[in-house]
Amino acid sequence: MSPSRAERRRDVTERILVIGRRHLAEHGAAALSLRAVTRELGMVSSAVYRYVDSRDELLTLLLVDAYTEQADAVDAAVTAAADEPWHERAVVAGLAFRAWAVSEPARYALLYGSPVPGYAAPAERTTEPGTRVVRTLIGILAEGVVLGEVREEGPVPLPEGRLAQDLQAISGETGFPGGPSTMARGVTMWATLVGATSLEVFGQYGADTFTAPEALLEHQLRLAASTLD
Repeated sequence: MSPSRAERRRDVTERILVIGRRHLAEHGAAALSLRAVTRELGMVSSAVYRYVDSRDELLTLLLVDAYTEQADAVDAAVTAAADEPWHERAVVAGLAFRAWAVSEPARYALLYGSPVPGYAAPAERTTEPGTRVVRTLIGILAEGVVLGEVREEGPVPLPEGRLAQDLQAISGETGFPGGPSTMARGVTMWATLVGATSLEVFGQYGADTFTAPEALLEHQLRLAASTLD
């Protein structure tokens, strides 16, 4: 039985993604070329355009693919640590985030590196997969709040004004049960995770400065978590 149109679309799209990932690793996001991908795919441009109609569409597919794979890896690690307390699962989630990034540096760079010139990610397609890891971490922190194991105020008072309003708005949008000070410390943990991971993946620590980068990140995450409980 010949494949259905939907099966054919899935097959071709997956082949395009496989080639696109390799070109991303070899040439970088800014130099990604749909024409080059098409040549390797062995299809004429008019046929490929039925599946991916532009370089921007290819970048969007690669973004969603990378966000989804990284979030799946984080969620799988958190699920495997289901018997651990919430603060340990937060560290587990962070280490899984880093492990994926280190194994996929070009795709991580697409997500958290410099913007691709001339490309703007469509929010309606990238926001949901792009915020999955954040929502997983917020859910873990929310558990600590509900259990009464998160301090309402952190070691540094939160200034009043627009920052507190922004943090309160984020809590409202995500259904987070904690106040703005708790959300601020959660954001600090997220910034620590992304910042430290980026420093490692992009070689900004310097060669051989830290010979145990995973242990370094774990320590950094525990330092950030210590402001919560």
